[in-house]
Amino acid sequence: MNFLRLGPAGREIPVVQRDGTTFDLRTLTADLDGAFWSSDGIARTRAALDRGELVELPDADTLRVGAPIARPNKIVCIGLNYRDHAAETGAPLPAEPVVFMKDPMTMVGPFDDVHVPRGSTQTDWEVELAVVIGTTVRYAGSPEHALRHVAGYAVSHDVSERGFQLERGGQWDKGKSCETFNPLGPCLVPADEVDDPQALSLRLWVNGLLRQDGTTKDMIFPVAHVVWYLSQFMVLYPGDVINTGTPAGVALGLPDHPYLRAGDVVELEITGLGRARQTLVAA
Repeated sequence: MNFLRLGPAGREIPVVQRDGTTFDLRTLTADLDGAFWSSDGIARTRAALDRGELVELPDADTLRVGAPIARPNKIVCIGLNYRDHAAETGAPLPAEPVVFMKDPMTMVGPFDDVHVPRGSTQTDWEVELAVVIGTTVRYAGSPEHALRHVAGYAVSHDVSERGFQLERGGQWDKGKSCETFNPLGPCLVPADEVDDPQALSLRLWVNGLLRQDGTTKDMIFPVAHVVWYLSQFMVLYPGDVINTGTPAGVALGLPDHPYLRAGDVVELEITGLGRARQTLVAA
């Protein structure tokens, strides 16, 4: 069972897919937002499907695919969370998660264009596992307890402008928060349908060339620890997104630094969570 939002930007329809069929969710919810996740939306959807209460959405395959969740309150990111990525950047392994924020307005659909910012010379790619929070969590008692608050998982592209990030003031947010810099999706897969979030393969191609080929087992801080850790410093609300870091293979870590340019095409996928594709265009 996969949750998606289909239709023009700003007017997406919430849907669920099961066994290749797409069903309209508007009889259950106006959108895939925090209220839906926190009100047993996943369980209510399963029950409605089992009872045959949901109607198939006609021509679903002709509609634009939006981000699988409505605009979150926040996007929290974890930097340097893969051992091989830390090594390629020359950074020591962090003793605690490296945390930064990303503007929620950066979120776009998985097949939408990504804008290369004006003045950019170092726009970079990062395939990441996104964690979507399902119920409010503050001061989680343990990583195991924290994991119960996760609604599901999705493919995330944490696009980054390295010059803005590293050379323009010493903080990361403005290199991460440019317009369109967080394509998400194509779908959200419920947490209870992902056997082990630490056993997923992540891959990313640029113009058909495989650049990243990693696994979530290489995370320094696993998903459960990240959610627990963040809850000690901030309240995580339903619909919030956590980008959990990227494996090796980014342009920053390659010898020739082949940063993205207008016209480039990035494709990315995570085991069981689907595949996305974005074209780079000039802002």
